[in-house]
Amino acid sequence: MRLLPRRLREPVALGYLLARSTDTVADTNEIPPAVRAEKLAVLSGAIQGKASPNAIADLAASFAPRQRNPDERALIESLPRCLEWLENLDPIDGHEIRTLLEKITRGQTLDLERFADSTQVRALPTAKDLDEYTYLVAGCVGEFWTRLCFRHVRRFTKLSEIEMSGLGKSYGMGLQLVNILRDVGSDLRKGRCYFPGEELDAVRMNGADILREPDRFRPIFRKWREKAEEALESGMQYSLAIRSRRVRAATVLPALIGARTLSLLRDAGTTALRRTIKVPRKEVRSMISSVAITLAARSELETMFARYKK
Repeated sequence: MRLLPRRLREPVALGYLLARSTDTVADTNEIPPAVRAEKLAVLSGAIQGKASPNAIADLAASFAPRQRNPDERALIESLPRCLEWLENLDPIDGHEIRTLLEKITRGQTLDLERFADSTQVRALPTAKDLDEYTYLVAGCVGEFWTRLCFRHVRRFTKLSEIEMSGLGKSYGMGLQLVNILRDVGSDLRKGRCYFPGEELDAVRMNGADILREPDRFRPIFRKWREKAEEALESGMQYSLAIRSRRVRAATVLPALIGARTLSLLRDAGTTALRRTIKVPRKEVRSMISSVAITLAARSELETMFARYKK
């Protein structure tokens, strides 16, 4: 966000803070899923301007003490101020943020409903359900980013808004797929399987079998890893189409980190189910430095992407 022009920082920052807030409420495991879903609905209503300040104060008071991470605790405590900020924001930007958060909270609510019972592993029924989920929690962010940039960045790109919106949607969905692929082992241990049950059924498996028989699961994992790789290619196409070097630099970094993550997952094979695969912070800082040093030159970004995805 620091790389973005000033006029973009405010709506992007507020959208990010509100999305992190709803995510924190949805992921507070010490509170039963049904209660989390209820409070998430309250927060969603407040973002849409349909909940009282007292309801948000009560939510913050009940959820903030449950946060082990001090930053997340501070975020929940600051919810009333974030909502006040939203009320005072430029009306068009405020509408964009509300539209975005309506979709994100719907995806988070579906998650809570589908995986309410953590004692058994449940898979998403179909590939369509996985596509819907990745769109609701991330693909819509690409569309949001596109609309903001066309509004606030002069001569944003030569491509049309429709073209950029489609690429941005694919980019966001791909980034969420990277998260799912990276976290597959830990999600399964929590009873969550984002891979389609119909594909597991085809090889006579269910979600609970994946950790026991990872080799049989490998073709399904590879299919979705390759889909994520294709989506990151859309992200690169999106980023390289941007005229502003600052906006291009901010936009391309997730694609570079995602490409490197997929490379690490490919090298890890089935051991990725038993350990955390993550790009080291030192390497991320190196990526940021390289993008800055090269002034986000298109040829340099293409070279970096090709190197990281090997």
